[in-house]
Order: sequence, then C-alpha cells, then structure tokens
Amino acid sequence: MGTRRKIRLGAALHGVGGNISGWRHPDAVTDASVNFGLYKKWTQKAEEGKFDFVFVADGLYITEKSIPHFLNRFEPVTILSALAGVSSKIGLVGTLSTSYSEPFTVARQFASLDMISGGRAGWNVVTSPLEGSALNYGKTEQQHPSHSERYRIADEYLTVATGLWDSWEDDAFVRDKESGVFFDPAKMHALNHKGNYFSVKGPLNIARSRQGQPVIFQAGASETGKQFAAQWANAIFTGPETREEAKLYYDDVKGRAKALGRNPEEIVILPGIGPIIGSTTEEAERKYEELANLVSIDKALDFLGRFYEHHDFTQYPLDEPFPELGELGRNSFQSTTDRMKAWAKKEGLTLRQVALRVATPKPAFLGTPEAVADKLEHWFETGAADGFIVGSVTPKGLEEFVDRVVPILQRRGLFREEYEADTLRGNLGIPIPSNRYAAAATQA
Repeated sequence: MGTRRKIRLGAALHGVGGNISGWRHPDAVTDASVNFGLYKKWTQKAEEGKFDFVFVADGLYITEKSIPHFLNRFEPVTILSALAGVSSKIGLVGTLSTSYSEPFTVARQFASLDMISGGRAGWNVVTSPLEGSALNYGKTEQQHPSHSERYRIADEYLTVATGLWDSWEDDAFVRDKESGVFFDPAKMHALNHKGNYFSVKGPLNIARSRQGQPVIFQAGASETGKQFAAQWANAIFTGPETREEAKLYYDDVKGRAKALGRNPEEIVILPGIGPIIGSTTEEAERKYEELANLVSIDKALDFLGRFYEHHDFTQYPLDEPFPELGELGRNSFQSTTDRMKAWAKKEGLTLRQVALRVATPKPAFLGTPEAVADKLEHWFETGAADGFIVGSVTPKGLEEFVDRVVPILQRRGLFREEYEADTLRGNLGIPIPSNRYAAAATQA
C-alpha cells in the first residue's frame, strides 16, 4: 500500500495585504511591503510550520488608485534571493512576466536563485494582464499583446527557458586541477533557438541545480490559460469561490494534462485561500467585519476598476444594476471579469454590491481552527485540491494558521511533521526532469 497523500501548503507573502484598506488595521505593520525583517520572520514561521514554499506576487503597472501593497513593494527575485539565506528547506516562488522580459535573463535569474537556495526555486509564469504595463517598457498601450498572443509568447518563452536550463549536463563541470580540465565540452549544449518571438543561441552561463530545473507555477483560469497550465505547469494556483468550482477546475486541468501525455499526479493544484481564524465562529466573524468596515465605497470602486484597465466606475449610479461593460476587461483579467459580470447578472446586483463583494470578499475558510481544518480536509479528500496557498487576510493570519491549524492537520495525518526533502521538487513530490541531452545520449 502506498503512503497516504499529504496536503501541500504555500504561504503568500503579501506585505500590507490584498485588502485595499488592510494597512489601516490596528495590528498592521504599515511598511510591511518593504520590510525585510517582516518577510524574514514570515518565511521562518512558514518553514517552522513545514510549508512547501513561500510565494511573492508581482505586477508591472501602478496608478494612484492601485492597492497600497502594489505602490511600494519588493521585486520578487531580489527578495527571494535574500530569503534563501535565512531559510533552509522551504521553497521560494516568485512571479515574473513573459510579456516584458527576456528569456535568457529570466532563465539565468531563476537558475541563480535555484543555485543560491540549493534547489528551492519556483517561477510563477504570468503574461501581465494590464495594458498600462506596455508604457513602462517603451511601448504604447495599443502594443500590449492581446490575451491569446500573450500566451503564444509565453509558450515559446517557456520552450526557450527550459531549453536553456539544460545547457549543461549534470556532470559537465569536471574541475580537475591535475589535468587542467574545468569542464567537458561534449556536455555543454547551445540551444540555437529561432522562433516567432525569440532568437536565443545559448548556452546559459549557469549549471543546473540539485532539483534539475526550477519548478514552474502558473495560474491560468481562462480556456487558453488552462491549456497553457496543463502543458507547462508543475504547480497551479487557482481562485475558486466554492469547492464545486474548485473540483471542476481540478478535473478539467488534470484531464487536459493527461491528454497531453503528462502524468496528472505530477501536477499540484493549489487554490488560494485567505482563512480568518477565531476561537469561536463569532470571533472569526468579528475579525472579518472589522476588516470589511475599513473599506469605503470609493476605495472599493478603485479596487474594482483595476480589473477593467483602471476603468472609472464613479461615473455610474451606485445603486442601479451593475453597468453593461461589453468586452472591457477581457484582454486583462479575462476569467475574473467574466465571472463578475456573470454573478452580477444572475443575482441582479448593483454596482455598490459588486464593488464591496470584490473588495471585501468573505473568505470561504472562516471559523475555528477545527472548522478551517475540516474544510481543508474536505476539499482535499474530495479531489478539489492537492493543497492550498494561504494568504494572510488579517495581519497575523499566517502565524495563526501555523500555530492553530497546522497541528490539527498533522494530528490527522494530512500534513507532514518533517520535510521529506531539501528541494522544492522533493517536497512537492514532483520528479527531477532529466537533462534532455543526457537522456537523448542514453537512448541513442
């Protein structure tokens, strides 16, 4: 009999948080998004809780209406490199865009993070939804690639990056002082890629790490995004609102991966959750209300606008039906805006109701530590998730989860008590990819 499946857990390190007014909470550290001491403390807390990884999100365009965390925050690869030095087992995952970067540079950055951390790096591949991003990279908003083209670019980008990560076979560096042989030239490989978007010769000037290649994370929810995730991702972030929705996504993407010839068990699907924990349900509800009450309707409209290319929602009456927006938002956050429009129509919601729901969503995981653990177990055991990415909705959310929920999961045999490995792949149960050139030579 095989060993029992275990829940995987990641911690989203999100500075002052995703709530547009969360920084005003009495317990909030107002400079959290650029506070290295705090990021270090959170990472060490997550590692104490035996989490698989910490995750740092990113974006490339802000306006005065962006949420406070976006205005002033660390670049992911930089902060993760620093966190590599103050941790030893936990994975380090960061977001980087394929639409506004070069594959050689990015392959090199993540290979370096992987080497620095001893095989704990992960790259969350995004295609940058906001058209304004183009304005920071010498282009006009009209030159921002369409949704489908962004994924075509990303597909070729991943072909290049993963190819570059195999530039050196694992035993290429001989480093023999006696003979004067530093490396075996037969085990160095140029990529010589020429495609529609990129031309990259290679080889990459850094070797493979102990886990072979960084772990690829992705968060595709549109049809194109799901297909891309099924083809490339080792781990997938999702944002379902219900267990039923999570289960549909899980079955869909695992099915697509299988159809592409991949082993679905080697892909980890991780819904993002923002649990609010209280000693009683009432206390958890109070914590939610305290947070929701910090958000004014003006701030909620700003928050909503970001999903629609920073559209100005103040031009519409607040208490009339949610406005008809046509295709607006479909080139940016396609699956998210489609979903908002659908429930506004179905439930007959006003603009005020939609804005407040989007800005202050009530977490699906809210209640006592036992109630939260029960729900995690139910989602996991019914095939809706392989694990979860825990975001801190309240300032001490991560600490509360580690101290109060993790021990319950451990007692139930659902979560590890010790790390299985010291690489991210090892802990996620994802195999090390063999070097393509070495594998070809073996087959020959």
